[in-house]
Amino acid sequence: MASINKKKIALIEKYTQEKLRNKAMKLGVTLKSPETVFLSDDTKFGKNITIHPYVMIGQKVKIGSDVEILPFSHIENATLEKNVRVGPFSRIRPGSFLSKGSRVGNFVEVKKSRVGENSKIPHLSYVGDTSIGKNANIGAGTITCNYDGKKKNKTKILDGAFIGSNTALVAPVKIGKGSIVGAGSVITKNVKDKSLALTRANQIEVKNYKRDRKSTRLNSSH
Repeated sequence: MASINKKKIALIEKYTQEKLRNKAMKLGVTLKSPETVFLSDDTKFGKNITIHPYVMIGQKVKIGSDVEILPFSHIENATLEKNVRVGPFSRIRPGSFLSKGSRVGNFVEVKKSRVGENSKIPHLSYVGDTSIGKNANIGAGTITCNYDGKKKNKTKILDGAFIGSNTALVAPVKIGKGSIVGAGSVITKNVKDKSLALTRANQIEVKNYKRDRKSTRLNSSH
């Protein structure tokens, strides 16, 4: 009996998805590979939207006009304004708001955050409990460290800020307007407007170094 019920549920879901896909396409949404896209019954669509293969859209999602969602992206309880581009391999979690012209790229996770107009998070980043202003750029590998083990803390990145690659922003923290954070930094204090923040350690070079093969100090894991 259990297997029969599961089969019925699967058939109902298949039928429901077909209806939702047809409804979306009648509204003018372009589905590049309809059978691989999964929609929800409450999704609100604008005009001229393109959704690529293997995209999942959960409940409470609003998608504005001229939006493109690239393959293998998952969006739930979020708003995407006009001319937003998401993916591939992006996850937009509940409470997120992507403003007009913003970009969220491959292997980026956004949770309960607002991304300002024309701001970019191109790749390999986690942005949680964060407010990003307009025209900001978030470099590859940036992490907003929002959880201190007890509670979630907020990060503010103001207009025009540039966050270098492989940066950790330890919340609560604020990055000022037009400021630059150097790649590889761990930022624990607020950065003033139009400032450069850098916490990178000095590089050490030992000339003519000969590795002791018997030593395990510099050995990598195997």
